[in-house]
Amino acid sequence: MSTTVQSPLAWEADVDDAPVALSARGDLVAVAGAEGTVKVLDAAMGAEVGAFEVPGGALAVVLSPDAGHVVATGPLGYALWRRSDGRTTVRESGAWSAAAAWADGTRVAVASGRRALVLDADGGELWRTEPAASTVTDLAWMRQGRRLAVAAYGAVRCHERHTEKPVATYPYVGSHLALAVAPTGRWICSGNQDASIHIWRARDGGELTMSGYPEKVSRLAFDDTGFWLAADGAPDVTVWDFSGKGPEGTAPRSLRCHETVTALAWRPGAAGHLASGGADGTVALWHATAGRPQARLRPVRELDGTGAAVAALAWTGPHLLAVAWRDGRIRTYGVPSRTAL
Repeated sequence: MSTTVQSPLAWEADVDDAPVALSARGDLVAVAGAEGTVKVLDAAMGAEVGAFEVPGGALAVVLSPDAGHVVATGPLGYALWRRSDGRTTVRESGAWSAAAAWADGTRVAVASGRRALVLDADGGELWRTEPAASTVTDLAWMRQGRRLAVAAYGAVRCHERHTEKPVATYPYVGSHLALAVAPTGRWICSGNQDASIHIWRARDGGELTMSGYPEKVSRLAFDDTGFWLAADGAPDVTVWDFSGKGPEGTAPRSLRCHETVTALAWRPGAAGHLASGGADGTVALWHATAGRPQARLRPVRELDGTGAAVAALAWTGPHLLAVAWRDGRIRTYGVPSRTAL
């Protein structure tokens, strides 16, 4: 691994494994590669802080909210890394593990085959859900970490702490690829193999489907307010307005830049600022909530790519954007103004 500091980049680094996932919290950036290598980097300079491996390759990596732990998942199991002493706990269960979500700095949910496991920060199992109808594809915490939403074929099921059976089920026939829960707790959304977004109102289960996407929808992201949802599934990023009564009967804003969208991340604490990446290697910054419904927006800025597809991107707070390309290049970009891109 080599690291160089450039301007206007904050820093640039190369990793030896093709990145598939990236997470950023506090002063750390974690990058997971297809062969299972996970690098933990200092967000300010790019220096390596730690490294570990996931058996059989990596699918996802997530830093804890306090940046004290990293969990990485893969086709054969998962691994947890502890920052204080570099200890790594590896579980090679043979079960497909596609997703993980931290409730806080002490509890993390991990997909494991048809179940979700809730672990303490060092990997000790606290409780597990009963088997779903198929492999768990995504996870999200609700109600400040008191309720866990689990997506699998045919439904999103919600479990209270230490409850194996779901306390609420939101059915929709099809394969759910991505799950997003509004920070307000009002909305649960799934991105689906059938090229749709299905939406439930958490309070009463009222539902609607946004169909007509040309491709499967595998990436969803709510902003901090819970009023805006960004999605892939088309050459354009679509941005839906969930304020008021929600998006029913409305049209999204369309963000045109990439041939195929491969990454999405809302800038924390900034109204309507979104970063996106594409298979063509482009990275774009947007005022994603500007204009009227049905507006087709252009990016405020485009960042130089490496020629490879963007694998993932994430904000390390409001002022630094981290991007990983499939050729192993990692870059961070400073965005000093809170109100401008």
